Amino acid sequence: MIHSVKTMTATASAPMDKYVLWIALALSAIGIMAVYSAIAFLAEVKADGDTEQFLWRHIIRISLALATLVIFSMLDYHQLARWSKLLLVASLLLLVLVRIFGVSYGGATRAFQFSILSFQPSDIAKVAVILYISVLLVRKQEYIHSFSRAILPLMLWTFLTVVLIGLEDISTAFLVLLTLMLMAFIGRVSLKYLGGACALGALCVVLMLQASPNRAERLESYLGLKIFSNTEQADVFSLQAEGYQSHQAQIALAMGNWFGQGPGKSMQRNFLPAPYNDFIFAIIAEEYGLVGGLVLLGLFLLFLLRGFLRIARHAMDPLGLFLAVGCSSLLFLYGLIHAGVSVGILPVTGLPLPLVSYGGTSMLSAGMLIGILLNISRQLDRR
Repeated sequence: MIHSVKTMTATASAPMDKYVLWIALALSAIGIMAVYSAIAFLAEVKADGDTEQFLWRHIIRISLALATLVIFSMLDYHQLARWSKLLLVASLLLLVLVRIFGVSYGGATRAFQFSILSFQPSDIAKVAVILYISVLLVRKQEYIHSFSRAILPLMLWTFLTVVLIGLEDISTAFLVLLTLMLMAFIGRVSLKYLGGACALGALCVVLMLQASPNRAERLESYLGLKIFSNTEQADVFSLQAEGYQSHQAQIALAMGNWFGQGPGKSMQRNFLPAPYNDFIFAIIAEEYGLVGGLVLLGLFLLFLLRGFLRIARHAMDPLGLFLAVGCSSLLFLYGLIHAGVSVGILPVTGLPLPLVSYGGTSMLSAGMLIGILLNISRQLDRR
């Protein structure tokens, strides 16, 4: 039987999972090398070619993410669970406020701007919702098949978070929803309710795309079909419009071949929009080839396997199980979808590659998720 959430003291004597830690460090090191190469065009435009300026910014952000990882690895996840509802409510409030007071970038209003610093509430909300849904799954286990007592609260908090994120970032909202549904499946939520959630999620996506021509054009360009009435046919089918990013990323992959052009020798960084962020995988594949890209994906796969087969499987309680599944799944899905966009098998999304892409709060959220996973690994059931 799954018990209710209890405040417990972390087992400090147990070592954290060294494989997960080394994967995080390896991704950070790969990100530093890749960003240093990919940032050249941005540095030429904004800093007279001073790539070191942006490199040091990235190193500082990586350092903050790793510091966050260490801090959360030492915080007992049971204590975090106690504050999860308050954290989620605060995150949802920030998601509302950012639409009023946030700055617009790339046609979306997702972040607050404070001088040279920016902050995206969605990065905190996705951590908070994983924490709180894990708590609810534990609390509701005795009547998990009751719609009013279990399913309705789970769906309420899930869709409130997903919709508020999805108003400006459908891709992140989709990954959060997918992760929460996987957690719910493991938490014994009935398939009929999960199927209903899928249908409701699909309806929300259609409505959001209908309200956003730019995002609808990206999907139509990928499918090669004109579906929505609010899009322009010329933009949908032009390689100089919505198809431009995907086309340039595929050129980068083709130029990389098996072993790549070599470090710092990417040509497509001069043509790809945001090569240091949204398409960093394409730059890595161009410079280090298919082999380099597969090694990078292998790190994310190993991260998922350690998260599922060791940490989640041997977690000391159901709360640790649900949290480990949520943290592992979300980060793996980010890596998988980012790579899928770069190779052209998925529509352009604008998702960063965790700990690799040039970013801000997205790095901090990755540090939080990995830190929580490491804390769970310090409290594994040794029986």
